[in-house]
Amino acid sequence: MGKLKSYFLNNGMPEPDCDIIVKYFEKRQIKKGDYFVKEGKICSEIGFIESGLFQYFSISEKGEERTTYISLPNTFVTSLLTYLTETPARENIKALENTTLWVIGKKDVVELQNLIPHFKDFYIKLIEWQVCCIDKSKFDLIMLSAEHRYEKLLKEEPELLQHVPLQYIASMLGITPRHLSRLRAKN
Repeated sequence: MGKLKSYFLNNGMPEPDCDIIVKYFEKRQIKKGDYFVKEGKICSEIGFIESGLFQYFSISEKGEERTTYISLPNTFVTSLLTYLTETPARENIKALENTTLWVIGKKDVVELQNLIPHFKDFYIKLIEWQVCCIDKSKFDLIMLSAEHRYEKLLKEEPELLQHVPLQYIASMLGITPRHLSRLRAKN
């Protein structure tokens, strides 16, 4: 719970509020290969990743797995569309390694927003940030070449390349692992 509390403190949450907030979270261990969200199911939780990695992915009409995002430690994980709309998920979120997660249900998130104004502000900023990231990713995939998407990843999220298997990075960039190898050799 120390990392969770530190996260809130580092994001400007007053310590008395942090002490209340962290009590709403439940620790969960997720084994490598297990799912946090499964396509077709409704996700009504948000998780804070203490350790481990999560792969967001969908299966194409051709049956191919397509990685859309990777969540790293000290970030939050959820399937935003299903969480907000309470409709079945269109994506899967799977642990890429054994993971420690602090989970909070939507009902408790609402309760905390009503109880602690700082938490409400934090939650709104978190959701806005996620929406912006999704929009930016969509734009980059449409408008940038594979080489420019890779260069942008190197600049903005170099930790992904240090911790995530390359086949997932290639899929996230919309290229083959072979093409990613060529791009990496150039840099």
